[in-house]
Amino acid sequence: MNSSSFLARRTLLVAGALTLAGCGFELRKAPVFAFKSIAVNGGTVVVNLLRRNLQAAGTVIVVPANEVQTAEVVFDMLGEDRGQRVVSTNSAGQVRELELQLTVRFRLRTQAGKELISAGEIQQRRDITYNETNALAKEGEQQLLYRDMQGDIVQQIMRQLAAVKAL
Repeated sequence: MNSSSFLARRTLLVAGALTLAGCGFELRKAPVFAFKSIAVNGGTVVVNLLRRNLQAAGTVIVVPANEVQTAEVVFDMLGEDRGQRVVSTNSAGQVRELELQLTVRFRLRTQAGKELISAGEIQQRRDITYNETNALAKEGEQQLLYRDMQGDIVQQIMRQLAAVKAL
């Protein structure tokens, strides 16, 4: 490698870094919450993922279920529904495509009962092709898609929790 090639690569690298810095690009940081402790009620997969994400953020204390009264705010899981519907069929009436749906309902409140995030829901949908000869493989694919939807919903909940500015 000659020195002019090295200099050209270095110049491109510096130019790329300056371009990213100038456009406002910034890696995602841990969310900052308006509260210092939270109790998360429920025992679903989404609730457990949310607890893990809150603990991993490191900016809030997740209070154990038996100490709910010590938390500043309480996250209540109001419901989680899975569903599917047929999107398309072939000429023989056999299912060819399904839509998977996952709906999560929740709210965030203070210990005094003041609602910080009123009861609302987040819904995710994914399409999946279906083939009755590969039913077992498609069942596994459905479970993967549901896990993906659960992860997306938890990230949306995290952003909503971070959007709360005052108690």
